[in-house]
Amino acid sequence: MPYRQDRSSTSGSRAAIVLGALFTGTLVMGCAEMLVMGMLDLMAEDLAVPVPAVGALVSANALGIAVGGPLLTFLTARLDRRTVLLAAIATFTGLNLLPALGAGLEACIAARVVIGAVEGLFIAAAITTATSIVPPERAGRAMAVVISGFAVSGAVGMPLGRLLGEAVGWRASFLAVVVASTAALVMALLVVPRVPSEGDVGMLAQLRLAFGRRVLAVLAVGVLLFAGVSAALTYLVPFLGGVAGVSGSWIGVCLMGYGISAAVGSLAGGGFADIGAARALTVGAVGASAALIAMLLWGTSTAVAVVAVLCLGMCSAGITTPWQHRVEHLAGPGVILAASLPASAGNLGDAIGAFAGGRAITAGGIDTALLTAAVLAAVAVAVAIASSSLRPAPAPSTRPERAPEPEPAAVR
Repeated sequence: MPYRQDRSSTSGSRAAIVLGALFTGTLVMGCAEMLVMGMLDLMAEDLAVPVPAVGALVSANALGIAVGGPLLTFLTARLDRRTVLLAAIATFTGLNLLPALGAGLEACIAARVVIGAVEGLFIAAAITTATSIVPPERAGRAMAVVISGFAVSGAVGMPLGRLLGEAVGWRASFLAVVVASTAALVMALLVVPRVPSEGDVGMLAQLRLAFGRRVLAVLAVGVLLFAGVSAALTYLVPFLGGVAGVSGSWIGVCLMGYGISAAVGSLAGGGFADIGAARALTVGAVGASAALIAMLLWGTSTAVAVVAVLCLGMCSAGITTPWQHRVEHLAGPGVILAASLPASAGNLGDAIGAFAGGRAITAGGIDTALLTAAVLAAVAVAVAIASSSLRPAPAPSTRPERAPEPEPAAVR
């Protein structure tokens, strides 16, 4: 890994504080993303536009993460990770002021593209920083702390957005985002250490390693699995109410349960990644696939449906850290750019799944959407098994006169 930190100089308590600051950053960014989803109808009514028009804010954010995140990570690969983190949070904070200050829908959509890009940049830099301050055998758990910020935001972000939107208005809600992200910026400024570049790997080598066939094969696992999960989750409420027989406020309880199980799975995934990332990725994909099949075949049973939904949340979130760990390991010295790719690929999978699920439900109803989801997840399992034995490609020699260095500790 081109970015290294002397782990002996970072005590356990100091590392925990740094990880807490990085978790706070991802939590705030994740909540801001989900906040919009909880206020779509309020924003549409105030701006006098259809709800789908406001929904473009969500798509713009996803586009920014998917395309802008890797691009910004590539362009800043030689910069100190602390500098990158601070710049990303500062940009995120400033752009979230626009809706609070009265910006129109078009300006907000443009801002969301950039917000998504710096969000993707922050994720990659935060994960690189996290793994640089812990022993190699705890790298997966450090990744999980950072990634779990998004899992927790998935449970609380949307209801929080709804509460704030109804209480103070949607524009004022973005002031809360600005306050929270400013606090995250101050925390990072105070505790995050420098993680400088050693400059051993050139930009073109980063590209070749990060987009090598081995890495792309493992990225495909997540794209397919998250496409399957998204195809089902997009229509989870009508499934629970119309198929599983869950009614009234219990639907909200199930959704909260899904979010909690996802947060638990995200944290647990770090430990499993440290034990064996390839195995953990395969087992998680099998679990998510089994949950989708159970929803398809036995979803009319309320008990089975609820258990399957909880299992889906735990397994789909549980693979995120093993997936990240596996991608970075296979990228070798190209890890800096590769660190941004799972978030990008995950958003691509979500978009594919939402589209496929929409077409399926139009053609044949919820059962067809669940069948589509199960098929996508089953293919993900097959790819996970096929790619489980892959090992990193030999790194390109950038300094032939030097003896080969031992494998970096952060990339095992």
